[in-house]
Amino acid sequence: MRQLTVIVLSVVAVLCLSSGAWAGEKARVIVTSDGEVDDECSMVRFLLYANEWDIEAIVTSSSQYHWQGHRWAGDDWIDPYLEAYAEVYPSLLKHDGNYPSPEYLNDRTRLGNVKSEGDMEEDTPGSDLIVEVLLDESDPRPIWLQAWGGPNTIARALKKIEDDYPERMAEVANKLRFYFIWEQDRTYQTYILPQWGKYEIPTIISDQFWAMAYQWNKVQPEAMQTYLRADWMKENVLENHGPLCSLYKAHEEGSHGLSGDYDFQAGDFRSEGDSPAFLHTIPTGLRSLESPDWGGWGGRFVRVRDNTWLDPVPSPHYKYPEGRWFTGSAWGRVSLRQGETTFNNPRVKEYFRPMWRWTEAVQNDFAARADWTVMSYEDSNHPPDVKLAHAQDLKVVSGQKVILDATGTTDPDDDSLKYRWWQFEEADTYAGIVSIEAADEQRASFTVPDDAAQGETIHLVVEVTDSGAPPLTRYRRVVARVAASD
Repeated sequence: MRQLTVIVLSVVAVLCLSSGAWAGEKARVIVTSDGEVDDECSMVRFLLYANEWDIEAIVTSSSQYHWQGHRWAGDDWIDPYLEAYAEVYPSLLKHDGNYPSPEYLNDRTRLGNVKSEGDMEEDTPGSDLIVEVLLDESDPRPIWLQAWGGPNTIARALKKIEDDYPERMAEVANKLRFYFIWEQDRTYQTYILPQWGKYEIPTIISDQFWAMAYQWNKVQPEAMQTYLRADWMKENVLENHGPLCSLYKAHEEGSHGLSGDYDFQAGDFRSEGDSPAFLHTIPTGLRSLESPDWGGWGGRFVRVRDNTWLDPVPSPHYKYPEGRWFTGSAWGRVSLRQGETTFNNPRVKEYFRPMWRWTEAVQNDFAARADWTVMSYEDSNHPPDVKLAHAQDLKVVSGQKVILDATGTTDPDDDSLKYRWWQFEEADTYAGIVSIEAADEQRASFTVPDDAAQGETIHLVVEVTDSGAPPLTRYRRVVARVAASD
């Protein structure tokens, strides 16, 4: 009977992920971070988006790179960022009343397992808070657990639940969603998978994040690098944007990249390798939480085994490793170490495209949030509110002309709006291309191809960008599923 329960709950977890359940509600998030310099940069951005989620915990953890006594930023590395958030909080509230209070964030910030790489030997304030959140029965919504460093504090929390509440493991697992920035220690392989793998917890392990990490200038196309260079960063984030943005650790004069073999200018974007973990959960209208292979600001992934989703490798003969997906095995990082860059290997460019394709929109959105910390509502920009005049999921038949209608879309600042409808080909299960008529209008259409088979899906996105400064973009995704013709 126990085995049957596990299977049923695992199926429910997958269905909740793919069916759009909870789509209209804020995501619940738990962040674990090792305090690396790029975590600090990511924390600035994270706090500027704190209104978009219910933040259940912010926990300092360790990783294979950082722990107490080894390149350690300090147990209290996050305190200056929370203090700066408190200073800009009154201004942020003018733009959205959903920003959590500084007192709330301070109460939800704890020190986790940090004594060594993969430390999970004992309970800590951070692991205990995660346990408390996972065992809370008052809120059934899924919880996105993000490992910006190692997943060891998450592992310690799950170990406590296994030891003290074994009868609740299936219930807890049903709420869990993992987004790991690599496996930065071995605890996912040595504990979480062996003991919790039977529940098939939806798990994203990202290597694409490197498009926002230290070697972004070897991954991002030149057109996108504009939004990461010093001139743009200084004007939009680093200068005259208040105490929180002033803490952002961009490159300094004469600093080098991760390998020390290429220079950056003072003010250049440094690294936010951890930001994709929460970019994935921002409600942009791309519906990325419904399935990791749909794609969004946090990347796009493919199911490799069980319920584990990794980066799509653009090589038909590639075989994913059985164990850890990390710096020593992940395809993109290994390729860059071998000197393969976008300039001499188009496969690398394609591999990281699920991240860099959004750079302009993501950075402009960041700039607007930076403005919110120092500017009034009237003097700053806010994203459009994109609506559909029909359902977001459509049943269609081959040969049918389908109307795509974003009537009802508005802009809070009364900016003019630019529309672009496009096919998200990578997310389709239909292998062909559809032609969209009036693709730059609010109301567009397409004809379902005759060779589209029953059950196949076609993903159509309306991308709406306002005329404000900076221009902001939001989306709506329409999924057309082909049914049998009568």
